[in-house]
Amino acid sequence: MMVKCPVCSKGQLHRGKVREEMFGVDLGEYPAEVCDSCGESFVDQDAMKKIEAGAKEAGLWGLAKKVSIAKSGNSLVVRIPAELARFLRLKGGEEALVRPEGREKIVVELG
Repeated sequence: MMVKCPVCSKGQLHRGKVREEMFGVDLGEYPAEVCDSCGESFVDQDAMKKIEAGAKEAGLWGLAKKVSIAKSGNSLVVRIPAELARFLRLKGGEEALVRPEGREKIVVELG
């Protein structure tokens, strides 16, 4: 029996494999149901546990955090949490390029 995609409602789900990544780090390939129309994929609980374990092992789990924007003189300051600084191997005094990506996203490029 074919299952309709719950995201696009147009395609059918077929057994396949998907490559999972988190924050640009490859976590491997896993079995999934993939929509033949929109490409949305759904992994089962067993695969999700393996993905989560891989993310934790790679030090990625919990890196995304909400931070507040503070004012310092005429500028604004965004604090980088210690866990993220350790993962990125950042030290104080390094230079970075800060640029907008649209009006909803800030990109910080290191080096």
